[in-house]
Amino acid sequence: ACVQETRWVGAKAREVDGFKLWYSGGSRDRNGVGILVDGDLREQVVEVRRISDRLMTIKLVIGGCTLSVISAYAPQVGLDEEAKKRFYEDLDEVVRGIPNTEKIVIGGDFNGHIGATASGFDDVHGGFGFGERNGGGTSLLDFAKAFELVIANSCFPKKENHLVTFRSPVAKTQIDYFLLRRGDRGLFKDCKVIPSENLTTQHKLLVLDLKIKRDRRKKMISDRPRIKWGGLTPALSREM
Repeated sequence: ACVQETRWVGAKAREVDGFKLWYSGGSRDRNGVGILVDGDLREQVVEVRRISDRLMTIKLVIGGCTLSVISAYAPQVGLDEEAKKRFYEDLDEVVRGIPNTEKIVIGGDFNGHIGATASGFDDVHGGFGFGERNGGGTSLLDFAKAFELVIANSCFPKKENHLVTFRSPVAKTQIDYFLLRRGDRGLFKDCKVIPSENLTTQHKLLVLDLKIKRDRRKKMISDRPRIKWGGLTPALSREM
């Protein structure tokens, strides 16, 4: 599970209701990202990298598969362009450093709208988004195109309440996304919002069903763990 806007200070790890949480925060009570791993998989984590309070990654070896999971939190619309540029430069560097033989899952709050249709980004946008595209969404699509990634939650036709990841009294938007390599399109079976699960009063839980062979018996695992979200603090439970 990828979480953003944890607002925890420092770079540490802790136990959360049977799960292991690694997180990366700054020196002040803002931003922050984390990755929560099921207890059964914690021994498969072979590397943890904390890049900034907006970006971190862990690497797992599951059977014969190496999987890099990236948690990302893009700057909000109102922040300066330099902060946005720095975020994507850091993310570019992380992805470039992952060998092509490894699987990638990026889960993040990208604070951008990719729009309801592909409109020029057919290779990365599955055609089932929400709302109108904006600059932040175009930046995400450009990034995905550069690295031959696909936005998972644009690949399945869904009702509105399974697409909208953020609701407030004045707006409903899609700003949270999962991205994977285009060549791994067959690995994810579904991606949708669970509207009944609120991580905060505004953010909704976005879930990706990812199937990977775990052992010689071809036991399948899913990155849809049964997490007791009530065990997370309100500050941690900002985003998925």
